[in-house]
Amino acid sequence: MTSHDVVNRIRRITGERSVGHLGTLDPMATGVLPLLLGKYTRLAQFFSTADKTYTGHIRFGFATDTYDAEGQQSGPVTQPALTLEQIREATLPFSGELAQMPPAFSAKKVNGVPAYKLAREGKPVELQPKVINIHLFSIDSLADDTASFTIKVSAGGYVRSVAHELGQSLGCGGHLSSLRRTQAGVFTLDQAWTLDALAQLDSKAERALLHPRTLLTEMPAVSADENVLGRLRNGAQVNLPEFSDVENVRVFAGQRELVAIARRVAGTLFQPFVVLG
Repeated sequence: MTSHDVVNRIRRITGERSVGHLGTLDPMATGVLPLLLGKYTRLAQFFSTADKTYTGHIRFGFATDTYDAEGQQSGPVTQPALTLEQIREATLPFSGELAQMPPAFSAKKVNGVPAYKLAREGKPVELQPKVINIHLFSIDSLADDTASFTIKVSAGGYVRSVAHELGQSLGCGGHLSSLRRTQAGVFTLDQAWTLDALAQLDSKAERALLHPRTLLTEMPAVSADENVLGRLRNGAQVNLPEFSDVENVRVFAGQRELVAIARRVAGTLFQPFVVLG
């Protein structure tokens, strides 16, 4: 199942046509896939740089062309006699800011064409390395030729590439054999719903939605009167006297309806730059 498949399922379950996901999951992967529905799709920009946390397994002994278990073997098969300490030592360079080469089988664009389409056709794929940040990479255990791991990486980082490069550094090849995203920004696995559980809610699927006040809590919130709300809905500037030293403010009608995100332009004068209605 692809991330787009999940979006289509949610459209059928909820009847809402406007659905977007935050951060694509490879078809092999499981775990957290945050979704924005309806007018809340306009908030996607605020989540685009969120870090991601994953658990999974790396199998050593051979590499694959996709860097994961769904690809074709590339290179020789070996019988690695690795210890947990050896693997942990090899992970040390995979920390902090580094340049990572995306997999050839990825959605990265090459002259407007997704790289995976070129790779499937046997055409050369010329990708550029991207600077990412690995905040945490721990090898938790080793069983035969497979290590379990936990990793926290910045947006745009490919765990498949980490697995591939780790196998290269150990001289035996390796690939990602399983992956589960446990956190995407502020969204965690224990908040998530399975598609089957959502389908059972049927017309009451709104029960699964997070309260709007729990979103973007790094910005202060204010409940405004109808005059202020009317001006914001029309794109006009408003005065919010209680906020003189913040950049952005969430403006609500009552406790639940998020109307706008407004940016301070001077003093206590704010300009809406995202209007949700």
